[in-house]
Amino acid sequence: MRILHILDHSLPLHSGYTFRTLAILRQQRAQGWDTVHLTSAKHAAADPARAAEQHVDGWHFYRTPPQQRWWSALPLLRQWSIVLGLSRRLRQVAAKVKPAILHAHSPALNALAALRVGRALGIPVVYEVRAFWEDAAADHGTSRPGGLRYRLTRALEGYALRRADAVTTICGGMRDDLVARGIPAAKITIIPNAVEAGQLRPPARPSGMLAHSLGLTGSLVLGFIGSFYAYEGLALLIEAMPRMVQALPSLQLLLVGGGPQEAALQALVGRLGLERRVRFAGRVSHVRVAEYYQMVDILVYPRLPMRLTELVTPLKPLEAMAQGRLVVASDVGGHRELIEDGKTGILFPAGDGAALAERIIHLARHADTWNGLRQNARRFVESERTWASSVARYADVYGPLTGSTPT
Repeated sequence: MRILHILDHSLPLHSGYTFRTLAILRQQRAQGWDTVHLTSAKHAAADPARAAEQHVDGWHFYRTPPQQRWWSALPLLRQWSIVLGLSRRLRQVAAKVKPAILHAHSPALNALAALRVGRALGIPVVYEVRAFWEDAAADHGTSRPGGLRYRLTRALEGYALRRADAVTTICGGMRDDLVARGIPAAKITIIPNAVEAGQLRPPARPSGMLAHSLGLTGSLVLGFIGSFYAYEGLALLIEAMPRMVQALPSLQLLLVGGGPQEAALQALVGRLGLERRVRFAGRVSHVRVAEYYQMVDILVYPRLPMRLTELVTPLKPLEAMAQGRLVVASDVGGHRELIEDGKTGILFPAGDGAALAERIIHLARHADTWNGLRQNARRFVESERTWASSVARYADVYGPLTGSTPT
């Protein structure tokens, strides 16, 4: 069984999208399936290497060069240029490797190219919807909710969903939204975000030197590890710090990562006079992130209520739960699929800074509940959210399309 994966971007670029891709590929290879990987011209635009093929960390990727047409940079036509270029490159790669399945991952541009080539060559197409990109663009400010670009992106998504031979997505909220759009439920399979088996090993002890260098020795440490986007609600968390510090004098907040909101968050810390209470650790390598998890007593995920966060389940809370950390999160739909309030973590009303502070203060003062929460969270991940069990679901997606069980 050879699967040709069509991707927006990949290594050496780092993102949640990249890490999910690698987890899927590792597990598919572990199950004996052969995987081939092609990225669109959107990767080429972000990676200065601009190679036709590239080996990165033991993985081979075919690349798609950007179109060199005068209209390729124009609004709307730029997206069609990506589809045309990817279609041409995909046809070349498919003719060479002869895949049994074309597996296109978000965005819909990849699915449109896969459908063009799949129909021409008689290869079934699976479309994996990882997020609704029109909602992400609206949140990032690159399009207006309900505007022309928003509606066009949604229409293209619907076109691809109706014509794909099978659809996968990452969580129940997104599946329900697709069903509401008229996509048959029987056509959709959930392949949830998960964690690597290695993350379930007993965690390493945190480095005393690292904690000392960050000024965290002897403190009760709150933490966030991830990307600094507006929808993550980090400003709400920082604004709640004075109230929490008053009740918990040893409290410190560690923010690990970076992103578009970093400068604004640093400015907010300065305005509130919290420079000695909030530490910005910057981005850290994936291999070292476990050390930072172990320095944090309570991981906080204060995502704000909006369509994107209600529908999409994040990966980072799962990583924290696998690491045996306490988790406090807003009660948006994406979190409710992962966390059972009072059993595997603590939920608070999304957007309510006072409630966030109250939940953390209460949790800090009831350390007798910590072990139970940690153990329940870890058991949930072990039983339901490993990549091995998640990726195994693809067998039921690919099999009917090829008339066989993937081996």
